[in-house]
Amino acid sequence: MKLYDQVTSGRWQVTGTGRPGNLVTRHVSRVTGFTMVEIAICLAIIGIALVAIIGVLPIGINVQRDNREETLIDQDATVLLENIRNGARGLDDLTNYVYAITNYWTEYTAAGKAGGSPVNVNGYTSAGAFIGPGYSSKVGLPITNGVNIIGLLSTPEYTDNNGMPIATLINGGYSNYVFAYVHSLSGPAVEKPPQDNAILVGDSFGYKLICENVPVAMDTNLINLTNPNPQQQQQQLYTSNLTANLRELRLTFLWPLLPNGSPGNGRQTFRTTIAGQLVPTNVVAFNTLYFFQPQFFTNAP
Repeated sequence: MKLYDQVTSGRWQVTGTGRPGNLVTRHVSRVTGFTMVEIAICLAIIGIALVAIIGVLPIGINVQRDNREETLIDQDATVLLENIRNGARGLDDLTNYVYAITNYWTEYTAAGKAGGSPVNVNGYTSAGAFIGPGYSSKVGLPITNGVNIIGLLSTPEYTDNNGMPIATLINGGYSNYVFAYVHSLSGPAVEKPPQDNAILVGDSFGYKLICENVPVAMDTNLINLTNPNPQQQQQQLYTSNLTANLRELRLTFLWPLLPNGSPGNGRQTFRTTIAGQLVPTNVVAFNTLYFFQPQFFTNAP
């Protein structure tokens, strides 16, 4: 086919077929491309966007990790608070999570000042227990059952020479500082027992738990049951009973545990007030177990 009288205008092309009056109109595609300047601008925009995304990604991952750890701490705190405040027995499953308990204790004189003996350390694990200097001949309580774990975590902050809980150290006694190292009770099932992979267990989420079993703050210096005033004597008797039957339990969680055993920056404290008596049992020097006997009040008919 011979083309003649070709006319082009814009994106349309008009051609003839060789016969008068017979014209054909066709659409012509124009091939276009990006210049180097345009490509450079696009790459710059994409690079800026990628840098912004990469900068936000670690923040999001850290927030997700922190939320997960705080959720695990909240769940574990509920379990431990309820078990300690109720003096729970038979929780042998705790031996899979609580793997070390330590008690730093020191003696105070009758004037309420630290005695001449240094700070002593009692350590308890599932393999055994050791007692601080001067008591190496005593037999410790290994944490091989839930009774020993709850009993040690319930140790009061102040005790007398016989191991009985006291309200203050004004008349002398012993001060205890108890903490434990714990693998999280909650979390992924792959980390839970019976897991015998030491690497996986070591990498699981853990925390340091500080247990403070303290008496409720009272002005015990005013307790004088021989006061001749009946009203004041009644108030002082009430204060005396309240001091002996009301305690505050504080659990402080420090997490996560780093490879060297020290805790990270996470910190949260849970507290509750317990109405009831703290009863010692299995009384052995510096190996006494303590259990709460909570009081429940109901309206009589």
